[in-house]
Order: sequence, then structure tokens, then C-alpha cells
Amino acid sequence: MTPPDSLAHAAPPPPYDHATARPHAVVVGAGLGGLAAAVRLGARGWRVTVLDRLDGPGGRAYTFRQDGYVFDAGPTILTAPHLFEELWALAGRRFADDVALRPLDPYYRIRFDDGDVFEPGGDPDRLRAQIERIEPGAWDGYRRFLDLSELIFEAAFTRLVDVPFHRLSTVVRAAPDLIRLGGYRSVHAKVRQYFRSEKLRIAFGFHPLFVGGNPLTATAYYCLIAHLERMWGVHYAIGGTGAIVRGIEALVLGQGNQVRYGAQVDEILVRDGQACGVALTDGTRIDADIVVSNAEIVHTYGHLLRRAPRRGWTDRRLSRVDHSMSLFVWYFGTRRRFDDVHHHTIVLGPRYEGLLRDIFGHRRRPDDPSLYLHRPTASDPSLAPGGCDAFYVLAPVPHLDDGTDWTAIAEPFRRAVAQRLSQTVLPGFEEHIVTSRVMTPLDFRDRLLSTKGAAFGLEPRLLQSAWFRPHNLSGDVAGLFLVGAGTHPGAGVPGVISSAKVVDRLVPDAAAWAQGARP
Repeated sequence: MTPPDSLAHAAPPPPYDHATARPHAVVVGAGLGGLAAAVRLGARGWRVTVLDRLDGPGGRAYTFRQDGYVFDAGPTILTAPHLFEELWALAGRRFADDVALRPLDPYYRIRFDDGDVFEPGGDPDRLRAQIERIEPGAWDGYRRFLDLSELIFEAAFTRLVDVPFHRLSTVVRAAPDLIRLGGYRSVHAKVRQYFRSEKLRIAFGFHPLFVGGNPLTATAYYCLIAHLERMWGVHYAIGGTGAIVRGIEALVLGQGNQVRYGAQVDEILVRDGQACGVALTDGTRIDADIVVSNAEIVHTYGHLLRRAPRRGWTDRRLSRVDHSMSLFVWYFGTRRRFDDVHHHTIVLGPRYEGLLRDIFGHRRRPDDPSLYLHRPTASDPSLAPGGCDAFYVLAPVPHLDDGTDWTAIAEPFRRAVAQRLSQTVLPGFEEHIVTSRVMTPLDFRDRLLSTKGAAFGLEPRLLQSAWFRPHNLSGDVAGLFLVGAGTHPGAGVPGVISSAKVVDRLVPDAAAWAQGARP
């Protein structure tokens, strides 16, 4: 695969001279978190080198191109566009000049197993009619739920999403809101207070799955998503999420900094307890004043810091964390269009709570998976040849601790997914497929170096959130900062982009660093 921008293959930086050069930051990983951190550091005057083992940017948000079709490998639902606008402004540009966002309304289509359809969206009259059809009298419950969602949003997103949580005092200050708003309860338990209908409980409570969480155990703080969607809507970037990734990469390069691909970091170098650079697998050593890791958390501490003394995130502690679910993803293109299929469709199976318990609790691969179907060509025909459609469908599955041999089961599982799609929303589609590829938990482990093939890093539970999550400022190695899904505030595009804002609060300007300022 060809890297998206030849400028990204600039020569390695010259040997670092502390006497004459700006302070140097090395960012490990060109995912959304790493690239966003690089932009923010560049705006603060740092010289930045971003390193990634893949041949292009994005990490989990990588873009595949195959047979004339373009597939976003990972996140596809975009909210909180102001987070991107902030990044572009820091680089002296306007987001709207580089990336076109298209609002989606309805946000997505939910198809229940009995064929009933529910479409959340921004039109209150249409939404009310749908809610009342499913559960007469439930509009009042929805309004009260939305009020709660707004209160949680203000407490958890507005006030805390970009606040560093490496000090216990931050938790103490946040605890009253957590108790008052019921954040210690699960999303599912909270939603049950407002709706009697199981369909509405699912429709307004499944969202933790978007960030690798179990609605039955994820903190009720994730109920904020209802208000987030209503406040900013759900958007699609023309050209796919990859257009945003490439746009952020261009900001880094435009600041005079570097992004290098095919450069796998093997170790974060530590001298006298201070991160001082990285060593690549080819033996190259790159000096740095600070290191920002966008690598998966267990890989960062367990491998990249394997020779560094660690008192906090020891191997024993890392072995005890709970990892998120994984995903089976099938990308395919068809020679015709299916214009009755929405941009985002959720195809629910016959079970909900039982399915979640199988995936998260029993670590059993389900025979009746629920599916998320993405059809970006509903909004952007340029991602496929004329008159054609590009799709991906994903099924939540357990991470690799379930013992599934994905080398043997991938194709039978793909056929089962295809059968389910054909029976529900894409009748007869298989005869029109012209290109296809699959991604299993093995790919998350081997391609993205995600422990146990977890698709979202650490599972987002209360005791793995905020202060309990690996901090953005490492407590084990001075000058080491963490961004991405595994640190605060967590997975999902808003969370990952916001993790770079947290680091921005922690790292001094380059000039101040040169004068001895430290976090």
C-alpha cells in the first residue's frame, strides 16, 4: 500500500544539539491521538517527530484502498466537530477549508430482531412519534433522561474531559457529581429508570459499545452521549475519517515537523528516570526531551518500557487489567448500489443482555451476533467506482482470551454474518460483491499491537476510568506522556482527541522547557 503523502517520508532528523535546537518531542504512533498531540506540541514551539510502524497514518483509523474502493478501517461516527476546529486553529488554518463535514439525520437506523426500526435524530417531532409508537407515554421519560444526559455531559465532558487525572485530589473534587448523578451505576441500570420498553432501553443505552464498553457494566456517565449527539449532531467527513487523519497529518508537516512511517519503536529509552528518546527495531536511536506514547497502554508499559524501573504500572498490575471486547470486521464492495440502506445501520440479534454477557463475561463468541453496518457511499459516492457501494460490517466478539482460532473460524464467521445481512437489510447482496477483506482479533493484536486483540484497549468501567486509568502523565518515567484510547478520557474519537488536550495542559511551551520548566 502506498503511503498517502510522500512528504511523510522525510529524512530522519539530524543529531539533536541541546545548545542550538528547540526541545524535541518524539511521538510514538500516528493514530488520531498521536497526531493531535503532535499538532499541539508544534503550536507550543516543540520540534516533533512522529513515528509509526505502519505505512500510513491513522492507527485504528487507518484507510484501506482496494480495487477502487476506499474503506475506513475504524471509527466512522463523528461528533464534537469543535475538537477538530481547535486543532486546525492551533496550526493557523480553518478546518472547514480542508475537510467537509456532512451532518446525518437520522443519526443511524436501529433494526430490531423483529424487523421494527427506530431512527434517532435531531427532529424532535419525528423522534417523539417513534418513541410514543414503541412505548405510549414514554416521551416524558425520554425528556427526563435527556435532562440527566445534559447534567452528566456538563459534569463529565465539559468540566473533566481535558482535565489531567494524575492527582487523587481531582477525583475527590469530582466525586460529589459522580454520586449525585449516579455515575457509579451502569448505563443499562440508569436507562431502565426512564423506559419500560426493552427496545427503548437498548436504543438509548447501547452507546458504550461504540467505545468498547459493556452497557451492563460501563459507568452511567456514558449516558452523556445522548446530549452530545443532540448538541452537535452526528457527522460524516467527505472522503471518510481518513480525510480527517490526513488533514491532521498535513498540519504536523505544515508546522515543519516530521511523520515517519515504517519506523517501529522497540523501546522508550530512559536515563536517570527520565525519558530521553527511543530505539527503533532497526537499531536507530532518536534522542528526545520528552516522549509521547500513542501506543496501546500494555504495550507501552510492558514492552516499550520493559527495562525501565516501574512502581506503578508493573507487569503484575498490567496482567490484572480488563481489556475491551474485540471486533470481527468485514470490508466489501458491491458492483451496484443499495440506496435503501442508511449510512449507519445497527442490526440487532435476538438477544441483548445475554449477548453482552457472552462477549464480556463468559468470553464466548456468539452464534447470533448483533451487527453494525457502515455504508459511507450513502453520503459520499466517491469512495467506490460509479454506481457501486462500499461497506463494512462489524460484529462485537470477545478478545483473544476466549480461545477462538480465528485462522480457522474467520471464513465461516464471515459467511454467517453475510447470511444475517442477506436475511435482514441486504437481500441478495452477495452476488454483487467484487472486493472483500476481513479483520479479526488477530489483526488487532498483530497489526495494531493491541494486547489480547482488544479493539479499544482497556475496558471502560468505573474502576478503569479517570484516576484509575493509566494517567496522561506517567508516574513511572519523567518526561513520558500518554495519549490515545488507553489513557484518560478514553476511547472514541472525542476521547482520543481530548487526550491530546490533556497532554497540552501538562507539557510546558518549548521556551519554558528550555528554561527548566517541568510538569
